[in-house]
Parts: sequence; C-alpha cells; structure tokens
Amino acid sequence: MKIKRNTLLTLAALAVFYGLLALAENTLNTYWVRILNLCAVYTIFAVTFNLIFGYTGQFSLGHAGFAAIGAYVGALLTLSPAQKQANFFLQPILPFLANVEMPFLPTLIIAGLLAALIGSLVAWPALRLRGDYLAIATLGFSEIIRIFLVNWQPLTNGAMGLKGIPEYTNLYWSWGAAIVTIFIVKRLIDSSYGRAMKAIRDDEVAAEALGVNLFKHKIMAFAVSAFFIGVAGALFSNLISTIDPKVFLFTLTYQIVGITVMGGMGSLTGSAVAASLYTIFLELLRPIESQITIGSLMIPGRPGMRMVIFSLLLLFVILFYRKGLFGQKEFSWDWLIGFLRGKNRKMKTSQTLGSTGAADKENKS
Repeated sequence: MKIKRNTLLTLAALAVFYGLLALAENTLNTYWVRILNLCAVYTIFAVTFNLIFGYTGQFSLGHAGFAAIGAYVGALLTLSPAQKQANFFLQPILPFLANVEMPFLPTLIIAGLLAALIGSLVAWPALRLRGDYLAIATLGFSEIIRIFLVNWQPLTNGAMGLKGIPEYTNLYWSWGAAIVTIFIVKRLIDSSYGRAMKAIRDDEVAAEALGVNLFKHKIMAFAVSAFFIGVAGALFSNLISTIDPKVFLFTLTYQIVGITVMGGMGSLTGSAVAASLYTIFLELLRPIESQITIGSLMIPGRPGMRMVIFSLLLLFVILFYRKGLFGQKEFSWDWLIGFLRGKNRKMKTSQTLGSTGAADKENKS
C-alpha cells in the first residue's frame, strides 16, 4: 500500500514538475532558460560522480574527458553537412562523418555508449590503482583527451573547435535526462550491486572476503557513470552551440567535485540541489567580475572572483558541514509525510494547550 502511494505521489510530482518546465520554457527569457538547462547538466555530472566516489569509493578525476567525448560526438552527429564543411575549412573532416546527420535521441545514446566504452577501457588498468594514484591516472586520461582534441584536426577541427551546433537541448531534454539519470542510479544503488559497491567503499578487503567481485563492480560503476556523463556532454554541446578543447579543462572536474562535496557524498538529493544552487549562485555573482559604480565610488571588476567566492563557500561547508548539506540523507515521501504529520501534531497540541489555558482562566474568573 505504501509503495503504491509513493508511486502515485512520484507520478503526480513529475506531472507538476513538467508543467513548471513547460511554463518556464514558454515564459522565461533565453538567459534564464539556459541557466535552468545548465542546472540539469551539472546535476547529471554530480550524480554520476557521486556514484563513482560517494557510493563506490573510487576517486576519479576523469569527468571532463568523458564529458568532452560526449560533447564532440553530440556535435559531430547533429551538425549538417553544410555546417561541417564550413567548420572544417583548413582540413577536411573524415569522409565517413562528412554527410552524417542524426536525430537528437540516437545522438545522445551513441554519445553515452561511446563514453561508456572508453570509460571501461580506461578503468580496466586504472582501477588496479587506489586512492591518489587512481585520481592521478584518471586526471592524466582527461588531459590526454584534451590534447587529442587539439591535435586530431580531421575529427575535432583542432583548437578552433566546432561552431553552429544545432541548439536541440531544451528544458524537456535536459531535465528529462537528469530525472532518468537519478532514477537509474537510485535503482542501481538500492540493488544488490549497489550494496556491493557500498561494501567496496567501506572496506575492500572485507568486501572481497564476502565474495564481492571488486573489479566487476568498479567497472560497472565507471561504465554507468561514463555513459551518463557522455549524455550530459552531448546535451551541453547542443545547448551552447559552440565548443572547443578549452571548455573541458581539468577545472571542470574540480567544479563537479566541489558540487558533490557541497551536496553530500552519498546523497543524490544533495547532488541535485547543490548543482542547481551552484549554477544559479555563480550567475548571480557575475556582476562582481565587471566594474561596479556606487555613487562616486568605482570598484574595478576582477575576472575569476566568482570562483574565489565559490571556493570560500566550499571551505565553509567543509569546515562546518563536513558531510555536506545533506550528508547521506535522501528525500523520500515517507520523510515528508512524517514531517508534515509531526508539524500538524505540534499545531494541534499548541491549540489544545491554548484552549485549555483559556478555559482555566474562565473558571478562575
């Protein structure tokens, strides 16, 4: 009965959420629609990083590389032949890609699958390492991908990047992908595979002694994570319509790590909330990087001040909320219903005490 109630509440919440998305898509200006799309993309990044590190305990810094793979696949498969010819004017594009133009949904799936394949190939040797060595190895992979993008001009157009990418990404695509990502990752971590991943995170030796196949579950976490990062990368390229290798510097990975730590390692709810807060907060801070005039006082802008403030905020969270804003807690309908019932009980108790006190005063008078 409780499962049926929760399912109905979830479906109702999704219907309301998509109604709000439709309202936002049709009423908000392009600037705020793009910010909401970026919230969804960063939510996918944070949730997938949480799967690798928060639930499996593998500290990977290769997210920027997987995102770059998805972004370039998404761009190359959706660009029209005329746009490809306009982009690749210095050196022709590879012949088998010159006339390829695909719909958006198959493009997203192919971007995810290719990122998952490469992620599995990288994880095969890298996951034999642990701790800082694994982080360094995956960071090196991310940098190799960036250099590859700069130098293989017939495929990526080199440092000039790709322009004129169709802007297929909208709020339905981006948040639809984010919801599917959260749903699948949640089902995975609640399954026997997820319990095995948590065991690996807590103690690899004990997990192996209990019969958990460490390598299999680590590879699975990497493949699933890389798949959704690739999808997010394709959504990103078809949102901003212009990409180049500089977009996927290692700083992107550090931002994702910061968002996940802020939300709470081991909390998908925290990842989604922190990703949205991060994106909106950085945009609201954009004016501090330009010149500010207050009366006769002129304060010169400083590029990068937004990231300085974000770093200070991250330090504050680490110092005073070491488990992040949510820790390992997740939103659930049972928690919300219990919270509302407790609030109602407190209100009824206070009303009862108030009426009793009034009756006592009348009796005394």
